[in-house]
Amino acid sequence: MRSSVSRHTNEPPWCGAGLWLVLLATGACGDTSQNPSRETPAQAPATNETPARPPELAMPPGVIVADAAANATRTAFFGDLHVHTTYSFDAFAFGTVATPDDAYRFAQGEPIEHPAGYEVRLRTPLDFYAVTDHAQFLGGVAQAADPSTPFGQLPHAEDLHFFNAPENRTTDGLVERVSAFRGFIPQTRTGVADGSIDIGMVNDVARNAWADIVGAARRHNQPGRFTTFVAYEYTSSTDERGNLHRNVIFRDADRLPALPFSRLHSQNPEGLWDWMDRLRAQGIEALAIPHNSNGSNGQMFTLEDWAGNPLDDGSAARRIRNEPLVELTQIKGTSETHPLLSDNDEWADFELMPYRVGTSLPSQPSGSYAREALLNGLRLADQGTVNPYRFGFVGASDNHTGAAPLDEETYFGKVGILDGRPDLRGSVPLTPDIAALVEEAGRLRVEEVEGRDYATGGYETWSASGLTGVWAEENTRDAIYRAFRRKETFATSGPRITVRLFGGYGFDDTLLTQAALLEEAYTRGVSMGGELLGADDTSPTFIAWATRDPASAALQRLQIVKGWTIDGAHHEQVYDVACADSGNVNPATHRCPDNGASVDLTDCSIAPGLGAGELKTVWRDPDFDPAHRAFYYVRVLENPTCRWSTWDAVRAGVPPNPNLHPTLQERAWSSPIWFVPTAN
Repeated sequence: MRSSVSRHTNEPPWCGAGLWLVLLATGACGDTSQNPSRETPAQAPATNETPARPPELAMPPGVIVADAAANATRTAFFGDLHVHTTYSFDAFAFGTVATPDDAYRFAQGEPIEHPAGYEVRLRTPLDFYAVTDHAQFLGGVAQAADPSTPFGQLPHAEDLHFFNAPENRTTDGLVERVSAFRGFIPQTRTGVADGSIDIGMVNDVARNAWADIVGAARRHNQPGRFTTFVAYEYTSSTDERGNLHRNVIFRDADRLPALPFSRLHSQNPEGLWDWMDRLRAQGIEALAIPHNSNGSNGQMFTLEDWAGNPLDDGSAARRIRNEPLVELTQIKGTSETHPLLSDNDEWADFELMPYRVGTSLPSQPSGSYAREALLNGLRLADQGTVNPYRFGFVGASDNHTGAAPLDEETYFGKVGILDGRPDLRGSVPLTPDIAALVEEAGRLRVEEVEGRDYATGGYETWSASGLTGVWAEENTRDAIYRAFRRKETFATSGPRITVRLFGGYGFDDTLLTQAALLEEAYTRGVSMGGELLGADDTSPTFIAWATRDPASAALQRLQIVKGWTIDGAHHEQVYDVACADSGNVNPATHRCPDNGASVDLTDCSIAPGLGAGELKTVWRDPDFDPAHRAFYYVRVLENPTCRWSTWDAVRAGVPPNPNLHPTLQERAWSSPIWFVPTAN
């Protein structure tokens, strides 16, 4: 419910953006009352381009391109759609000086320098990447730190000049950075509101940064080899700090708005969707991807609009038209589901961040997780309302250094100098001097665990994650964007696991060994992201298929997660459908036997010879009822491996933090397929 949220007070635009150093030290996210939350969104600039609507927008849900042979050539491409550079106010405050060009070089396999002073690089280049800097005060803090700029000559910017000196981009300068940054954003926002700061100057700074972001995407795009997307982050939240952040991804690098739509235009995401609809009418196509619903305090997936009215066809259609995808996993935790919402799912506690974004306040699970939203979408459809939550899944990093920390073994954190060391992110004990520094900065808490002091309050709950996978004909903007729109996408927690899911009628095991498997699957069924229409009382069959990342652990089990509704009540079930090491699924429990995979916590070595390189099966739902709507998606789990916090401890020669999970099971999730009964 949104009724407890005030609609007419605005917090500063940086609230909920991950600034632990500010939020825990000040109460600056209160009522500024400068702009009503229902203000008219800024109009998008007119263009002379001929409108060109992507065919997916006109396609009925679930329709697959008729050329099954072409569909069968689709390849898995991996990328990150959530990357911050020095133009994001918080990233610069964390010591990041990496530019969009640096970020794209990193994605293509080149090393770049981490703000903490060491080199980072990917083990394998990515196929696509999107720089998504915060639209609010885009480029503003970096400019304010430079005394030679008009922005840097503002009286309240003087303390930020400390940031500009390279010798101050270290942990030693943490307290000074906190002190300097603490009041800058609220003072700037107040100055813009009362006219003492020229909004034209703010927009000029943002316009120059936006031009460089766009230019970098154009410079680094290499059709067929590496794809860039022009993008940005819309960073808003409720007045109670429930996260409402979205990344906006543009289809083209040539048809673009003059400036991004930001929290400065509207706190209300509906304003963003209206702006996107107007752009689309002018031929500027984009989609928005909500992220960190886990930190939204129940506000990301409500059943009401911003004004508190029940969702109707218009508001629901507007949302799913503009938000066909959801970021399921990233550094700030996984948003699939929660043990309080899925008590019959033993794997529901994977990499959970329990806080509202940018705070140490607890986040309410209900309304914050994707699986529950999928179920609520079915319930709305049962009632005759358009389903606003028929979304596909993607993963991303949300890194704030230009560099994605995807591997547990080499995890280097998210927020530059603030968590670029193991002791600061809670994986190894703090020395007394660093503990004192943490407490003085007011950033995190110091907690004694079994006689040792650890930093706690957020970073220890973060994760080395994640990636978006797409099935596309080629590595180009057009092909990958079309995959986004048809939701033929999947999310991984970091490894490059591939997953496929098809639903249809009459699939059987013999198909799995046929050379024409993919062509048959596309011809006779629908792929992930599609709708499968009922066929009288015939039970559908599903092809579920996963392949391991050769550089990661072997696969342990392949699962299908089903959700359905009966008379408005939610039901869900996790089915193991294929087991590694010749195991057979127990038909009574729907579970594989334990394959015995283990981890040696003294050196993170894993038991050899266990797990599978590929798991593939044809599955029929044993509990199918043709009268009820349902969704199905694949989840595949690797054998257990060391979590990043354990790797940190092993390298430091200390025991793992007892308060943290020592191991995890990396995984991937396909986008769902929705079953629609014949009567509907």
